[in-house]
Amino acid sequence: MAATKAAAFSAHVLTPMQERGRADSEAGKFGKAPKNCVVTGGTGFVGQRLVEMLVERGAERVVSFDIVPPADNVWRHPAIEYVVGDLCDPEAVERAVRGADCVWHNGACVGPYHPVELYGRVNVGGTQNVIAACRKHGVRKLVYSTSPSTRFTADAQDVDGLTEEELPKLPQAAYVQDYAKTKAEGELLVRAECDEALLTIAVAPHQVYGPRDNLFLPNMLEVAGLGKLRVFGDGKNRICFTYVDNYCHALILGERALYPGSPALGKFYIATDGETHPEPQGFCEFWKEMDKVFVSLGFASILAKFHLPAWFMLALGWLCDVAGSCVGRKFKLSKFAVRMLIMHRWFRIDAIKRDLGYHPLVGFEEGWTDTVGWFRQYWLPTFSASASGLTGDVARQTQRKIDIQSASALSGDKRD
Repeated sequence: MAATKAAAFSAHVLTPMQERGRADSEAGKFGKAPKNCVVTGGTGFVGQRLVEMLVERGAERVVSFDIVPPADNVWRHPAIEYVVGDLCDPEAVERAVRGADCVWHNGACVGPYHPVELYGRVNVGGTQNVIAACRKHGVRKLVYSTSPSTRFTADAQDVDGLTEEELPKLPQAAYVQDYAKTKAEGELLVRAECDEALLTIAVAPHQVYGPRDNLFLPNMLEVAGLGKLRVFGDGKNRICFTYVDNYCHALILGERALYPGSPALGKFYIATDGETHPEPQGFCEFWKEMDKVFVSLGFASILAKFHLPAWFMLALGWLCDVAGSCVGRKFKLSKFAVRMLIMHRWFRIDAIKRDLGYHPLVGFEEGWTDTVGWFRQYWLPTFSASASGLTGDVARQTQRKIDIQSASALSGDKRD
């Protein structure tokens, strides 16, 4: 495990919406963060922004613990300590959490593209190590970043406006994908540990998006930019989104809800952009909104092109899964990906509003304007320079973390 602690500030590049949030945070609008914080997965898309927001809200020390080293352009603030370490190394985890007032456990193998064996190793085994370290060092609070896919049925039935309480209960007999299964197992471990000595909570986003996204948007945009994307099915499937700052705000509220007698203890919650969606019940039409993003970045609209039948895409996704298993690769297109792009999946957020006092800080339209602006400035030039060499593989930003985790798993040195 290696650690660096910056002695001075470096450039902190934020988007307009994030600058607004920073100013509000520093003005004390959202209250003060705990003094000593630890964020696992702290160099990831969500984790990096959570680290920043904790500092903006007054945390005096934030440990960012991740197997992926921090990028050159991360915020080098004196309060932030970047620690490169493995969730599957108990001693490394113990060193990271020692002295923490709260641990936000965001570190995971995220999405459908990792080797199968890594999901259990990181998402379950790594979570066990975090819990054990919190117990050993007397950490009082643990906030677990979970996924609503843990509640999707194995056959991906529609989730059309359900609340947290109305969703399938864990454990399920079967899950939609290995990621969902292992995140569910990790969540159950964390929630079961909730007692007077260690207060716990699980909070999920849904289809989180925003500046620096390295999973969802890059993979969608690459296919759209190459002119290969078509609408799957009738294109009317309903979905909800979560802007990254809204999710980080919910995670911070999760810590505040951890006190004796709180109704949130050991519970599961979902945070989304809520009533700010185009439909005030809390959803939008997925393909309609994604097409706006594509066009805003200068790509051709896909709505007027022929649609691909759902049955055909499911069959093609299955073939891609079979081909990938034969050649040892994972492709953007899979049966899981197709299911996610044709099903209704939106949630009502009554419970998190009631118990945590959550409301989205950034509205849906503001969030997407902010996100498109960032991708236009930072992602689009790199895509334009390399578009001719892209294939059906996952996006480079996604693949980088997978490669680091996989290489460490194969090295046999206890590092993930």
